[in-house]
Amino acid sequence: MDVRRYAPSPRAVDWGLFASVAVLLTTGVATMFTGTPSTAWVVDLHAIAGVVLVCLLPVKLWRVRRRVAPDRLTGRRLFSLLLAVDAAAALATGVWWIFGGSLDLGPWGLFHLHVGLGLLVPPLLLAHLRYRFHSPSSVTRRGRRDAIRYAGLVTAGALVWRLQGQVNDALDTAGADRRYTGSREEGSDAGNRFPVTSWVADDPDPVDAGDWRLTVTGRVESERTYTLDDVPTGTSEDAVLDCTSGWYSGHEWRGVGVGALLDAADVDDAARWVQFRSVTGYRWSLPLEAARGALLATHVDGERLSHGHGFPLRLVAPGRRGFQWVKWVEEVRVTRRRELGEWLAIFVSGL
Repeated sequence: MDVRRYAPSPRAVDWGLFASVAVLLTTGVATMFTGTPSTAWVVDLHAIAGVVLVCLLPVKLWRVRRRVAPDRLTGRRLFSLLLAVDAAAALATGVWWIFGGSLDLGPWGLFHLHVGLGLLVPPLLLAHLRYRFHSPSSVTRRGRRDAIRYAGLVTAGALVWRLQGQVNDALDTAGADRRYTGSREEGSDAGNRFPVTSWVADDPDPVDAGDWRLTVTGRVESERTYTLDDVPTGTSEDAVLDCTSGWYSGHEWRGVGVGALLDAADVDDAARWVQFRSVTGYRWSLPLEAARGALLATHVDGERLSHGHGFPLRLVAPGRRGFQWVKWVEEVRVTRRRELGEWLAIFVSGL
């Protein structure tokens, strides 16, 4: 049987690779915000696009194998070969992660390596397309057949993604205990003994509890200032911290409800957002109603928060990813509009 008759046309393969990478990049970024079961489809789509790419990449490499022979390599072809190697490595590390693999790279791990390799693909691909771009119009001649083949590929990708869960369960791998976000469980119900991670560069010195103050400012009738002893700690909530580093951890958090702080300050009618600011300058905003349901935690599983986990106060925002759970909070600022600069602050605050 000649399997080549079932492969998409060369141009369709090229555009299929491009579409797969585009979906992988888009959904990969979107997974940073998938904190609720209703958004789990983003992770599923990311995985299905990965399976499609796994199927198409060998077809592409087989067709160009003669062009990348050592005696025919040029600078441009070497660059394209680098793209193929990086894409294959990103796929391999993703599959390895799904089936329970791990890798110790100091402060980083296998999941970080997968993300790093994946983020390297788009610039390499754009540089490759500069020399190898072809109009989609050249695909139309075999469009119907290619459409059917791609529908089959996507269906196969969905089936493979579904089956991997059963394989992981049968083999009882570390990959079997994954949340719908793809994260693995670490340190649940163990107090401060869960991973300490910081987004990008945040790494402040320990906060002096005597000097620290929490302020509630902005669109409020009465600004408030609290010492650590003034902060009430009577509100508890069970919530899962799901980190974009690839792990999740469930705990009982205790502290003060943000809604109580806002009520005490008497929020202005024009208020729409609540921003939580760290001693490092890191900050993140939640819509007013969502903020009212959040918690500023002083304790985790009955233990006072450690410095690494945000002492003296850490935002607990159920249903949101870990990078939004601001540590070392010193200000709650009520605003009418969201500050666009906070998107930059989360990347450079620690610097």
